[in-house]
Amino acid sequence: MSDPVVALLERDLHGRVRPEAPLAAQTTLRVGGPARALVVAEDDHDLAVVGRVAAEHRLPVTVVGRGSNLLVADAGWPGIAILLGAGFRGRSVHGARVRAGAAEPLPTLAVQLADAGLTGFAWACAVPGTLGGAVRMNAGAHGGDMSDHLVEVEVVRLSSGVRETWPAAQLQLGYRRSVLPSDAVVVAAVLELAEGDAATVRAEIAEIRAWRRAHQPLNEPNCGSVFTNPPGDAAGRLIDAAGGKQIAVGGARVSSRHANFVVTRPGARSADVRAVLREVRTRVWEHAGVLLHTEVVMLGDFADGGIDPSPGRER
Repeated sequence: MSDPVVALLERDLHGRVRPEAPLAAQTTLRVGGPARALVVAEDDHDLAVVGRVAAEHRLPVTVVGRGSNLLVADAGWPGIAILLGAGFRGRSVHGARVRAGAAEPLPTLAVQLADAGLTGFAWACAVPGTLGGAVRMNAGAHGGDMSDHLVEVEVVRLSSGVRETWPAAQLQLGYRRSVLPSDAVVVAAVLELAEGDAATVRAEIAEIRAWRRAHQPLNEPNCGSVFTNPPGDAAGRLIDAAGGKQIAVGGARVSSRHANFVVTRPGARSADVRAVLREVRTRVWEHAGVLLHTEVVMLGDFADGGIDPSPGRER
């Protein structure tokens, strides 16, 4: 029997709906089960269709992006996952002001803007996500983040199908967070940078990339930093001091290169990653009395209940 949700989506989004779509390949951890449906959206109309169908069937919706900050449950996820297609890419530069589509990969955008002689965005070459995801979580690295540059953001509200423009202040960007509502899909952003020397910015990017190769497990599946840094300290330092680099469960383990990274091998499960995260938090709590909070987004139902708010009292 065909899925009525998929049938409704296919009626308006011919050929761009994948039922029971495996999400592991859409994430950088390479683990997790399927979504009920995966939609490749190319314009605002496509997003409006997803919003309407999701509302009719009371289904959750998520935008996957490049899946670099996402852990999907082994059992999968009962909602609609969205990939923003080529229609949400592209950029235009007017002086030091840049408008770019939300589907633009951040490392690619960083290099393009460097070639255009714009400074201040080199840090973004170290964030393996899309511009839209970076806006939502106020992504950052190497001393910079999105709040340094964001002027305004364009979102499509799934609840109405209407495109809205929000000034940066309305997002209330903080450390790895914003107040964007769950039905607001980021589709474009306007950045304010500074004009400079292209060769200098390219050299800065090369230096950042060299540092990452030396200190991060770039050649192993991972989702980037898994815990936010507590005030005045670094999660990686706390994990290392607590002996966290020795933690391994099934096909997942803490990286020997950087303690705030969890890496997976073929055959790993999401449950393995979750177990590693729980053990890391417990050890740091017992060693330093510091409660680490996950940066990675959890999607789906996990048999262990949850990670936050504290070791031994997970939700």
